[in-house]
Amino acid sequence: MKLNKFFYLIKEGIKSIFTHGFMSFACVVVIVACLLIMGNFALLSVNIDHNIKQLESQNEILAFVDETLSEDDARAIGPHLRSLDNVKDVEFVTREEAMKNFISKYEDEDMFSDLTPSTFRNRYVIYLDDLSRMEGTRDDIAAVEGIADVSASLEISRGFIAVRNIVTIVSVVLILILFVISIFIMQNTIKLATFSRREEIGIMKMVGAGNAFIRLPFIIEGLLLGLLGGAIAFFLQMGIYRVLNQRLLASAVGTMIQVIPFATLMYPVLAIFLGLGLLVGTFGSSIAIRNYLKV
Repeated sequence: MKLNKFFYLIKEGIKSIFTHGFMSFACVVVIVACLLIMGNFALLSVNIDHNIKQLESQNEILAFVDETLSEDDARAIGPHLRSLDNVKDVEFVTREEAMKNFISKYEDEDMFSDLTPSTFRNRYVIYLDDLSRMEGTRDDIAAVEGIADVSASLEISRGFIAVRNIVTIVSVVLILILFVISIFIMQNTIKLATFSRREEIGIMKMVGAGNAFIRLPFIIEGLLLGLLGGAIAFFLQMGIYRVLNQRLLASAVGTMIQVIPFATLMYPVLAIFLGLGLLVGTFGSSIAIRNYLKV
């Protein structure tokens, strides 16, 4: 295809956006609505997964050192624990620190005036890389020489894993369903726009215009509408996210959960919205024009 003809087809694609303004507006609205629905579900899923990971990072294993070992001998166990697979970090807690932590949990500290550090044991707080492997890591820790007892919240860890898996599966299924619905709605919206131009397409076919020559302006039109819809959806999504974030932080729930700042998600969201808008617009246009080329 010659360069001047190519630019002519691009110009025709852009021109048709304004010529059929109402249908172009309808296409953009459909793309924006579908992208916002998918975006809200995706961002909700990302934030839920982030909060679950935060809860996972706070879950820990307590390894109690044998009471017969001195503090120096107890500290010497640390390198062995750090070398274990799936161990992210290790924190040594002395008897004195364990006693202070215990007393700080109660308002009336005077009731523990007779309590001595010898009542407690030196211990290690152990943080894991992968919560799903807690049971195996607990057994590895218990096998370390000098560790007398190990406390691990296996039921809590299993609960975290179950919630994370459910959220991930539901989110992926919903996003896929919404994506298919978006393609379907976009395709039918463009079909309506194309239907009003069927005579124009028929005349072009009769005078010898090739399918590629006819199809390209429609594809360019769908591509531009998709990009425009993606850009509008991005700015609306940014506004909705920030408003909801501010209201959430102002509520009691805001103290219990952590919302990822939109600035952290901005560029991935923009790229995905523009990419999906382009894909939906181009793919929808290609399907919509296909039947009208069979003249």
